Amino acid sequence: MLYLEWVSFLGLLGCGLWIFLKLPIEASQGFPQKIMYLHVPSVITTYLAFFVVFIFSIAYLWKRELVFDQIAKASAEVGLVFCALVLLTGAIWGKPTWGTYWVWDARLTTTLLLFLIFMGYFLLRMSVNDRDKEARLASVLGIIGFLDIPIIHKSVEWWRTLHQPSTLFKVESGQASPSISPELYYPLVASIIVMLVFYIYLLLLRYQTEKRTDRLNQLLADTQD
Repeated sequence: MLYLEWVSFLGLLGCGLWIFLKLPIEASQGFPQKIMYLHVPSVITTYLAFFVVFIFSIAYLWKRELVFDQIAKASAEVGLVFCALVLLTGAIWGKPTWGTYWVWDARLTTTLLLFLIFMGYFLLRMSVNDRDKEARLASVLGIIGFLDIPIIHKSVEWWRTLHQPSTLFKVESGQASPSISPELYYPLVASIIVMLVFYIYLLLLRYQTEKRTDRLNQLLADTQD
């Protein structure tokens, strides 16, 4: 845990210095383009966090082992924070690029829907007193919520939106062909890797907290009996 904490801290610091001190100002968008190095990694981390929720929610419904729900809940909490960061950085980036903080286009709307679904996920958990029932209902909602992510990702292809198609994960003739210059590509990839390491650190931290909370609640319940 301590190792991940320091790797995350130093990685985020190093990427920040690289991006803001070493990289040139992008010609078409200017300085606001640098928010890409926070926005895009946050998007990918959000996808991963809710994918973990999806997998471990299925695992809980299958095996009914509390550890699976604890991991799903921890990942959902971290994912919700990163999803909020996606919406916030997207709005900040959108103002100088599109002239407005928000438009109701397909990608923005479906991302907001994802955020609201997982807000409901935690409201559901807080409204149920039975731990097993809470886990079962939350697992179902976590699985449903994840199904919004493929829609978000494909929205730029299915509908007319202000967002451009994928540049980092562009594929041509069956091979990856990112339409971004190496000067911008490498710091972006570095930022994504560091953000994913930071996610793993936060996930483990929240999982340990959740495990202790469940253990404490069980001890209190046994004491009352």
